Amino acid sequence: MENPFKEIYGQILSHQEVILDAALKSALIFFLTAVAWWIFNGVLRRVWKRLESRPFFKENPRLFYLVKRAGHYTILILAGISLLNLVHFSLMERIFYAFMILLLASFANSFAKAFLPVLHKKIALQTQSKVDDVIFELLNRFASVIIFVTGIILVLDVLGVNIVPFIAGAGVAGIAIGFAAKDTLSNLIAGILLIIDRPFEVGDRIEVWTAPKNSATWGDVVDIGLRATKIRTTDNIVIVIPNNEIMKRDIINYTAITDEIRVRIPIGVAYDADIRKAKEIIKDVALELDWVIRDPEPKVVVKSFGDSSVNLEARVWISIPRKRIDTISHVVDRVKEVFDREGIEIPYPKRDIYIKPVRGAGPVRDATIRPGFPKRRLKPAAPLKERKHQVRQEYAPGILSKDRH
Repeated sequence: MENPFKEIYGQILSHQEVILDAALKSALIFFLTAVAWWIFNGVLRRVWKRLESRPFFKENPRLFYLVKRAGHYTILILAGISLLNLVHFSLMERIFYAFMILLLASFANSFAKAFLPVLHKKIALQTQSKVDDVIFELLNRFASVIIFVTGIILVLDVLGVNIVPFIAGAGVAGIAIGFAAKDTLSNLIAGILLIIDRPFEVGDRIEVWTAPKNSATWGDVVDIGLRATKIRTTDNIVIVIPNNEIMKRDIINYTAITDEIRVRIPIGVAYDADIRKAKEIIKDVALELDWVIRDPEPKVVVKSFGDSSVNLEARVWISIPRKRIDTISHVVDRVKEVFDREGIEIPYPKRDIYIKPVRGAGPVRDATIRPGFPKRRLKPAAPLKERKHQVRQEYAPGILSKDRH
């Protein structure tokens, strides 16, 4: 049996001129690649020193990195194609082109992340419509997925893999995953609808219906994700709410239209109080706050007549929605203080109970009270039927009560 190395060595000796020519061409390609790499870096460095002081390049410093990366990829691809023309090996060509597609997909993803915010500033923020804002928001979230999925499909096609079974299998798997993860998909769809509809944005103050017990019930939106939305309450607690739950409920947004909101504060006064004077006091107390709007000025109305009081309601416009609780606390505290000083009563329910003796009914129990501790002497228990009859007879007239305020 002949040694295989000798056979290979013999083939090399028989093709010395061809192999030597290929080696020289390969060395030349590597040399030219290194020279092109060095020249490109030098030219780009000088150009960047001249342009980096301009406003556009200051706002987009990643542009230099992307141009440099694009130039390096171009040099490598050209060198690879030149080397492949010397070898003529089909499998190696397929692998090289597949690797080239992945490099281009990576560069396209970086390019999209760098330039989509720039386009958003130049186009979407200059228009009154919110449709372009929504489009750019969706592109920012799904651009990477679209680019890499497309790249993987092209790589499989270049490698000679039949992708039709994969697509069919992906369809079946998608149906199965859809049934298994319907809640997650529901949250994702709700997240897309939130981005399109925009009932609130990051920074808005909204009502939180899932807040823990005895904690703040409203907060600021800090993040709107595809699966869930994060809200930081005034207690500095971050609540993560699934988007599907948000779409099912009424959303109370305090800052969607303007920063000015109206606060309603209920206050009760006695029936014999001077209503006009009470209204003026409440107005003056509300105007003590700097964030209370003077035009329109605070307004106090008679809301209703209660059992114990005349129910007033102070309606105060404020310029800082996050001061809503502070406004209510200040007005209630100061109104109580001024009402006490001015002799205006804030009523509360009081009840006097009169016990009317029943004619012909004997005492239920005989109690002898001594100072310090009550001592009771009870009558011997009667049979059950007699006790029921006795209770009905003694308490049938009842206890008469009279409310006073």
